[in-house]
Amino acid sequence: MLSFFKILLTFIKIGAFSFGGGYAVLALIQKEAVDLHQWIQAEEFVNIVGVAEMTPGPIAVNSSTYVGFKLYGPAMGVLLTFCVILVPFVLALLVSHYFEKFKGSENLTLALAGIRPAVIGVIAAACFSIGKISIENIHHLIFFALAFFAVAKLKVHPILVLVGAGLLGIVYYQFLLPMLV
Repeated sequence: MLSFFKILLTFIKIGAFSFGGGYAVLALIQKEAVDLHQWIQAEEFVNIVGVAEMTPGPIAVNSSTYVGFKLYGPAMGVLLTFCVILVPFVLALLVSHYFEKFKGSENLTLALAGIRPAVIGVIAAACFSIGKISIENIHHLIFFALAFFAVAKLKVHPILVLVGAGLLGIVYYQFLLPMLV
């Protein structure tokens, strides 16, 4: 029973510190669910991120739902979804209520000026961490480089890049790579 409440409190904490959205919170989910508590394996976390990215909804919510489902089934998936959105929901209500009072606050402006670049750092750390797990060989590195180039330089829509990478993966790994080996 202790671990049940520990899981709930962990995902409430994850939701409470989810500044910067889903990608920023990935590092926190990984730290808690993979590194600290070992509820899921690193490879499974990367798969969760992939599935959560493809399904509708925020990536942090989808990831939490999957972790809960994996640990204790559908009810826990729903419960962890609630846990991860609880604090942001309450904060959004408070902010909307007090927005007019504090919108010109210099301290709020300065705090946000410090949080914004830190969020980029947290997102970059999550990308690096996921990359270390996902890019296991030169083939993976080539897929990464092609996808990065297509999105960053050619401005190809990310959905098209993912679909293209999936199709290319089938062709490459099923047909071309066996002929090269």
